[in-house]
Amino acid sequence: MPLFAILTLFPDALAPYLEESILGSARQRGLVEVLLIDFRDFARDRHRTVDDRPFGGGPGMVLKPEPIADCVDWLEARYGAFRRFALCPGGRPFRQELAAELARDMSTPERGRTLLLAGRYEGFDERLRAELALEELSLGDFVLSGGELAALAVVEAVTRLLPGALGDDRSALQDSFSDPALLDCPHYTRPRVWRGREVPPVLLSGDHQKIEVWRREQARDRTRARRPDLARAPHTEPGPTYRPPSAAPTDASPASPTQTRSPQDEPRPAHEPCT
Repeated sequence: MPLFAILTLFPDALAPYLEESILGSARQRGLVEVLLIDFRDFARDRHRTVDDRPFGGGPGMVLKPEPIADCVDWLEARYGAFRRFALCPGGRPFRQELAAELARDMSTPERGRTLLLAGRYEGFDERLRAELALEELSLGDFVLSGGELAALAVVEAVTRLLPGALGDDRSALQDSFSDPALLDCPHYTRPRVWRGREVPPVLLSGDHQKIEVWRREQARDRTRARRPDLARAPHTEPGPTYRPPSAAPTDASPASPTQTRSPQDEPRPAHEPCT
């Protein structure tokens, strides 16, 4: 089963979101598992200290390397190697292409684990990046107080591409950015006329070929108007970048409730979900 591990100081803030909508349904049906791990539990002093003042002075606090590294060591000793990401403003932008790559990788047993480290304060001790070989990801050119929302975004973007996560797997093929150079086309539903605004007649024609041509034209027009940077970007392989994994995860057993792991619940390495 694909496994995400989110390392965070605020696991209780994330747990409710993971119980709802597509994520909640996918977990209940055994399509994905998400662990929430409080790396404060790996602090080495009685005050459970995870941050300290920066060398060289300056405002704010920096996350210490020891608790995070110890947390990763414990996690991988129990579950195996993870692909490791840190969510931070200086990372490369998270794109749909990477979501599709992770969905394909996580559908294979040997590459089915992804670690997401949610930063706080002024960020991580720089030595962690090299020691843990962290790949850095950002949601965009803005700053949040921590990486938790970004981690949830990555989990949802990837999970919805896993086989069976959506009601119809074809839905993912029509999303914005599934073709990296196009946004999605407009969509309409009943009533046919609402406040004097009518549904485009072609969508009522029943001619599926004409509808497909119209949708493609609308997607191009919308992309040129709203995201000209995408329209100008070179793409050597036009067409959808999302390719559904060839098979659903083999472990179809029901997922447990969102699991918050703590090294203090019982002696290592025998950890179970908190109750």
